[in-house]
Amino acid sequence: MTADKDLDAGLPIRLLHDRVLVRMEGSEGERRSTAGIVIPATAAVGKRLAWATAVGVGPNVRAIVSGDRVLFDPDDRSEVELHGRGYVLLRERDVHAVAAERIENDSTGLYL
Repeated sequence: MTADKDLDAGLPIRLLHDRVLVRMEGSEGERRSTAGIVIPATAAVGKRLAWATAVGVGPNVRAIVSGDRVLFDPDDRSEVELHGRGYVLLRERDVHAVAAERIENDSTGLYL
């Protein structure tokens, strides 16, 4: 079991109400386009949402479970450090979407 999985199983805090604790994916510095072009962190972009992985949820969270990938606005966040690693604390209502499972290989993708 990795350290991240251990943290998920025994968080040193208890989340209350509709709070979701997430771990950011990747870095907030430079990033790559799908074509492999490096985009510096200083490049101006419009309002951009960010993906993160939920590592803990409060008792009143209904649509998110630990391990879900969630989409949220990084401008509306509260940061916290636990065990020397940075996390973001959100309310469930601040999460815009939860990543859906991929369509199964033998499925047509059509709802008939």
